[in-house]
Amino acid sequence: MAAKVPYSLTAYWSDGYRQDCSGFVSMAWKLPANEWTGSLGTVADRITKAELQPGDILLFHNTSDPEKGSHVVIFGGWTDGTRTAYTAYEQTPPHTRKRDTPYAYWSDSAKYLPYRYKGVAASGTGKAGAREEPVPAAGPASHGVAGYPGRAMFRPGADNAYVTRLGRQLVRKGFGTYYTRGPGPRWGEADRRGVQAFQRAQGWRGGAADGHPGPETWRRLFS
Repeated sequence: MAAKVPYSLTAYWSDGYRQDCSGFVSMAWKLPANEWTGSLGTVADRITKAELQPGDILLFHNTSDPEKGSHVVIFGGWTDGTRTAYTAYEQTPPHTRKRDTPYAYWSDSAKYLPYRYKGVAASGTGKAGAREEPVPAAGPASHGVAGYPGRAMFRPGADNAYVTRLGRQLVRKGFGTYYTRGPGPRWGEADRRGVQAFQRAQGWRGGAADGHPGPETWRRLFS
C-alpha cells in the first residue's frame, strides 16, 4: 500500500506479481503464480458474508466478457457492526489503495462473491476445513517442497511434463485406475480423480481432498 504500485494489466512488480487486481491478490496470498479473476476461485472456497474475515476476497468474474467489470478486492474487516461497509484493499487505477467500501462493491454489488484461500488454516471462529491440505514443514526447496512446480502446472488445460510425472507416480502408488491410457502431459479429470483418491487415502476430506495437488500432496506422493 505504501509503495502505491501503479495499476497495469501487463506490467509486473519487482516481486514478480502482475500489477492488476488479481495479481495483487496472488501476491497477498503468496500464490506460486499469477492467477486471474477466472481462476482465483479454483484456489479458494466459497464462504458466506457472515464468515468473512480479513484476508478473504470479494470476487466478480464476468464470464460473458471477462475484461468488462471483472474485479477482485481483499476484505480488510467491517467498518462497524451493521456490516454494510468494509475496508477494501485493491489494485485499481491509478494505483493500489485502501478505502471504505459499501458491501459488496460500488457497482455490480450482487455479483461479488466472498471466497477464502484454501491454504488458510481454520481458527477458533473460522471455517472448519478451509485449509487446502496440511502444511509441510519449511524446507530449502522451491515453494517449501522439493520439486513442487506450483499450482499453475495443474490448472485445467495445463500441458507440461509435470503432469506426466505426477500421473506416472500415481500409477506407481496404485492410484492410476482412472487412466484409460498412459498419463500426461495434459491435465485432465483422470489426473484429478487419481490425486483425489490419494488425498483421501491420507485421511483428508472436504477441500483438502479436491484433487488438485498442493505442496503437501506432492511431498507425500513423491516421498
